[in-house]
Amino acid sequence: MNAIVLAGALNKRWLRQVSPAQYEAEIEIAGRPMLEYVVLALERVQRIKRIVIVGSEKMLANKADETRFIFVEPGPSIVESLENGINALTTLEPVLVLTSDIPLITKEALEDFLNRCDPQSGDLFYSFVPKTVNDQKYPGVQRTYVRLKEGVFTGGNIVLLSPKVIREKKEMLIKAVTLRKKPLKLCGLLGWCCVIKFFSGTLTVKEIEARVSEALGVRAVGIISPYPEVGIDVDKPSDLRLAREILAK
Repeated sequence: MNAIVLAGALNKRWLRQVSPAQYEAEIEIAGRPMLEYVVLALERVQRIKRIVIVGSEKMLANKADETRFIFVEPGPSIVESLENGINALTTLEPVLVLTSDIPLITKEALEDFLNRCDPQSGDLFYSFVPKTVNDQKYPGVQRTYVRLKEGVFTGGNIVLLSPKVIREKKEMLIKAVTLRKKPLKLCGLLGWCCVIKFFSGTLTVKEIEARVSEALGVRAVGIISPYPEVGIDVDKPSDLRLAREILAK
């Protein structure tokens, strides 16, 4: 399969306080741009054929001439950037999609996610991580958590999807991505029954899968990852300090 890394976000939010970089993906961590750690992990996954970087090739000048890499311009939103990446591939094969702000990601975490997707039939596989896993390896790390019947989880930053999901359900996905840091409002897209169960902590993974599948007209599957690196993104100064501390070693 192919992979797409979304690296077009401008550095204009909290990280601007600690880095002058134009794009979040090029913020320096232990001598490398943040994006490079994600690419290094992808390069080690044997089943990944081509890697599309949705962002400036200046951030990875050492990869610009390699045929395995494709660089494309980002769009005005995450979903439109993803659409640009998919169009550059011109294929109907499933695509592994990652954000560029997960520098702690590893080959093992990526392969584990793909291996968990393999035996299941679906068009959209979304990752999430138990809070207990985060707390065990990175005590005190701050994430947005949701309480479900099976436990407390944070959303992951890895998705495996069929290109038809973007081509046929673009507007719905734009709404969902806009609300990704607001679990209650995001849940509201799935209907009041889900909202009520969300408040009571009785909403299940299977119920979310069923409602997302119905809303998008595709088969959606939730994948629980035992790797905290899947869910730890760098979007505020405390995250950057953690990443620099770990990767400097």
